[in-house]
Amino acid sequence: MKDDVEQRSRAYLLSVKEDLMTGVSFMIPFVTIGGIFLALAFMLASLPETLFGVPTPGAGTSTTTVFDDTGTLPWYLAQIGGLGLTIMIPVLGGYIAYAVADKPGLAPGFILSWAIQQEPLIEAAGQVIGFDANGAVAGFLGAIVAGLLAGYVARWMKGWAVPSMIDPMMPILVIPVFTTLLLSPLVVLGLGVPIAIVDDALTTALEGMQGTNALLLGAILGGMMAVDMGGPINKVAYVFGTVLVADQIFGPMAAVMIAGMVPPLGLALSNFIAPQKYSEEMYENAKAAVPLGLSFITEGAIPYAAADPLRVIPSAVLGSATAGAAALWLGVTMPAPHGGIFVIVLSNSMLLFLGCLALGTLVTATVTTLIKPDYHERVAGAEPAQPATEAGQTND
Repeated sequence: MKDDVEQRSRAYLLSVKEDLMTGVSFMIPFVTIGGIFLALAFMLASLPETLFGVPTPGAGTSTTTVFDDTGTLPWYLAQIGGLGLTIMIPVLGGYIAYAVADKPGLAPGFILSWAIQQEPLIEAAGQVIGFDANGAVAGFLGAIVAGLLAGYVARWMKGWAVPSMIDPMMPILVIPVFTTLLLSPLVVLGLGVPIAIVDDALTTALEGMQGTNALLLGAILGGMMAVDMGGPINKVAYVFGTVLVADQIFGPMAAVMIAGMVPPLGLALSNFIAPQKYSEEMYENAKAAVPLGLSFITEGAIPYAAADPLRVIPSAVLGSATAGAAALWLGVTMPAPHGGIFVIVLSNSMLLFLGCLALGTLVTATVTTLIKPDYHERVAGAEPAQPATEAGQTND
């Protein structure tokens, strides 16, 4: 009896992992497009206004104003990149639901995952219980839960015995509509609002830590940047850093930026040195994660976290916390709120900036590589990834 329960539990966990991997595989192209376009935008924005008297493609903007300088080439690239990194979250939730329930789960998973990323919707839901959400959203972790819930409910509805006249309408009308109708209040109030409450508590806690031990504050800020990789907790740390920049305090921003660059770089490094621990498509994602990390786009690590959250997230948090603590303790500063490697010249010490980044990257890569089993051991029947050179392919 005990063995039977154990076997069923293992089979269920394997099924969930496969559903998550389906969502991740569909999300990766969106991450790649969004990240590369944003990296190009920051790269062009970092160019001087003119070279030998000729305007450069980045003329009229800078790395700190690239999202505001409407009509410039970097602005166009940043807008497209931002769209890619925005839509990847509902794509993740939608295709997780699709993996669970096939086509009837796709639209509910997409819509529910997208709904809990909408600030006005979460704000209005918060007011129902008398709470101010302050712009918090649910991030990719919320999308995973929404996608799984949508998939399970849609699959349950697929088993309903209905009259033959209604049966053709089930997958395209009845199941998607009723799944969305049933789960909307649960997802918005049960996921969005609690995350907003946590978001508010974290902001208050950080504000109370100003002037405390640099190592502790740097570690907390760094860990927050990695724990949900662009989600609400990440945003709390980022906003905290940018607010202090406005007050001419540049240390926390350096810790936040370096820590936010660590997860994509650390996980990509782990993927490169131990490809057998990742799926084939993740090896391709690693190539995109490098420019994403260098551009301070933490979302480049989301495919790894979504595929194996219990091992990847703690590894990323540890590396980012180490980098953040080191940066704040060593007095590294960064007056720019965004830009990553393209604004490193603005730091008071480029060498220390790169040193802290390398330290965090190595910590994440080492811990991840040590605790992850080989991919084919985690997913039955899956083939481990091979480096492109071993597979007889080029890196083009």
